[in-house]
Amino acid sequence: MANDSAKNCGLDPDNWEDFRAEAHRMLEMSIDQLQQVAERPWQEVPEAVKERYAVEASGSSTAEIVDRITDEVLPSHGGNIHPRFWGWVQGTGLASDLIAGMAGAVINANTGGRDHGANYMERAVIDWTRQKMGMPEGTSGVLVAGTSQATVIAFQAARVRVMPQVRKSGQGTTRLTVYAGQGIHNATRKALELLGIGFENLRLVPLVDGQMDLAALRAHIAKDRAAGALPFLLVGMAGSVDLGTYDDLNGLAEVAADEDLWLHVDGAFGAWTRIADAPWRGLSDGIGRADSLALDFHKWMYVGYDCGLVLIADEAAHRSAFAARPSYLEAAERGLAGGDPWFCDYGIDLSRGNRALKVWTALEMYGEAALGAAITDNCRLAALMADEVTAHPNMRLAAPVVSNVCVFTARTDLAPEAQSLLNSEIAQTLQESGEAVFSTTRADGMVMLRAAITNHRSRAEDIHEAIAAVARLAQAG
Repeated sequence: MANDSAKNCGLDPDNWEDFRAEAHRMLEMSIDQLQQVAERPWQEVPEAVKERYAVEASGSSTAEIVDRITDEVLPSHGGNIHPRFWGWVQGTGLASDLIAGMAGAVINANTGGRDHGANYMERAVIDWTRQKMGMPEGTSGVLVAGTSQATVIAFQAARVRVMPQVRKSGQGTTRLTVYAGQGIHNATRKALELLGIGFENLRLVPLVDGQMDLAALRAHIAKDRAAGALPFLLVGMAGSVDLGTYDDLNGLAEVAADEDLWLHVDGAFGAWTRIADAPWRGLSDGIGRADSLALDFHKWMYVGYDCGLVLIADEAAHRSAFAARPSYLEAAERGLAGGDPWFCDYGIDLSRGNRALKVWTALEMYGEAALGAAITDNCRLAALMADEVTAHPNMRLAAPVVSNVCVFTARTDLAPEAQSLLNSEIAQTLQESGEAVFSTTRADGMVMLRAAITNHRSRAEDIHEAIAAVARLAQAG
């Protein structure tokens, strides 16, 4: 009787065959979602569904849960799996994620440390990426939630290099200064705020033809030194958030060497031009000279959320910024507590999910050539969109398209304020109709439509039909 009670109170299925059948049904529904993705654009979540999300925690059968997920979860996705989704910079996810996700769920690895396969796989993924980016052998790295977290880690390593005592005694009255081009991603500002450096110590250097003005940069550094500040960090852009432009990374590396600055590159999506075809590969030339690099697999490598990476050329500097091993985490020569180094010594998290598995699965399943071809095709589609825009007499590009980002206004014959209102209305209308997802940004003082194409499902006909839809709404407006 006691054994029956223990069995009934357990959290594993009472009937594994019933669970197996329902899991197979969930798998079929998931594959349908991927196979029919073009028929399933973003849609507003019905109020009734929002209400049904309220947690009752009263217990349900596996069959009931599969029904609810099918009816209430799968239709209410964020839209980025659809082939005409180009809003913000969101990746699409891959069929390989489904395979990796199943294995990852049953392994349930904590990759903070210890001696098991997931940690060796993460090291392999980091080293492959290090090679593709051209960073030196021995470069350190850790998989993280995304570039925002990677930026914090990189900046802390840079700060500890110039202030070795900061972990013990804090920054004190030292005023550190940081340099980045105008238009740098907000992750840089957030990282400076979180670290207590303060965003007022971020110098936004003007751009020339989309790149940081190196002469103005040197002038900023000299001025800060003369005022008693300690310049320590230079942040370059490999794919700017607004227009997809790239700094002269070799030029930044020269300035960083001359001025003894740590060079960090924000390559959240744009770093992946390293595996694209020419001429787009050349956009990121010099990226391997960075002291640190932040990038995302869940953007332009299409892998499912979430998965970012920070690479730091100096492994000792990386480790010294984070390593803290209390007695209950002491390593051992043998057994599960072996496997040094542990990733908890290289970042913020001790408890870490198995992000490497989905990256490794994608790389091994599709291969570098196929992933690089998809990135190249996205750049070609952005160029095609630019051609479509310029073919319409009342549309105008905000700037030439250099990578995978196209920003434009739909009606140049209107006053700037009217253009802003119209572009915003067009974006919302197309999102609601399911025809296409553009986001918006500001350029030339106006709200403009923005397409960031990190979508391996997009095709030329999607571009043609989306711009035709914009033109139709622009004319009606």
